Amino acid sequence: MNRTHLEHSIIALGIQLLLWPLLGITAAGIVACAVFLGREIAQHEAKAVRHHAHEALTLGDLPWWIGLRYGWTRDSVLDVAAPAALCALAATVATALGLG
Repeated sequence: MNRTHLEHSIIALGIQLLLWPLLGITAAGIVACAVFLGREIAQHEAKAVRHHAHEALTLGDLPWWIGLRYGWTRDSVLDVAAPAALCALAATVATALGLG
């Protein structure tokens, strides 16, 4: 785990806590995790455009699924999984305490 995983986790927890009164703890956690999933997918789409196999294409010409399939590494998976784990833990604890 590196610094970005920790930063993403803290930011996701902050988003979850801010949205908790509006959406509930579980839905707020899902929204927070979706932010980082979308961010990673967008980064992989941008990397795919720069890749030599797709150099003739623009971002609009790429297939819709390219960000889901191209460029995932252990680091990028953890950029999504670490916030998801912390938000799930927060939702579980809040629900167990009767706060959710």
